[in-house]
Amino acid sequence: MRKIYLLFYTLLYPFFSLVYRTKAYHRERLPEGAALICANHSAYSDIILLAIGLGRKHFLRFVAKAELIKIPLFGFLIKKAGTIGIERGSSDVTAVRSIIRALKDGYKIALFPEGTRLNEDIAGSVKTGAIMIASRTGVPIVPVYIPRRKKLFSTVPVVIGEPYTLGKLKGGAEHYGTYADQLMSKINQLQKEL
Repeated sequence: MRKIYLLFYTLLYPFFSLVYRTKAYHRERLPEGAALICANHSAYSDIILLAIGLGRKHFLRFVAKAELIKIPLFGFLIKKAGTIGIERGSSDVTAVRSIIRALKDGYKIALFPEGTRLNEDIAGSVKTGAIMIASRTGVPIVPVYIPRRKKLFSTVPVVIGEPYTLGKLKGGAEHYGTYADQLMSKINQLQKEL
């Protein structure tokens, strides 16, 4: 899994370095071991920008919509690189269990709390899956900001925020939305560090 991921990283890095020069801010904030890496999402390129921003040392297992896993050859390869497919619009218990198991095994899981690509901040658009998983596992959440508007052949900053933990949330799932909104607020506030 890690070898396939590093192969993708090695092949894509030179191309993306020409198209988007990635500049990481505060990579030292990344914790060792398991963590939920949560970034805003506006383009497919965010996946590569996030991987490059965190650096080769940090192997990321991405959470992606299940339709991508079903694409012949491409789906096979990204699954071999550690991607976990999730059915959107439903409670995909199998995917959630896979994510929790990966976190318990010490992996970093990268996901986009908005659940899809958005070109602008939309109130109430954030999903609660990251909050539920962080509460159940106790792993730190690392907010990451990637600008929504990116210009070709320019520098794209990837700002890594301070990790934080939630612990077991009181009040149950009905309060997850509030914590999810707070997570997106933490992500968006990172643009002030540029």
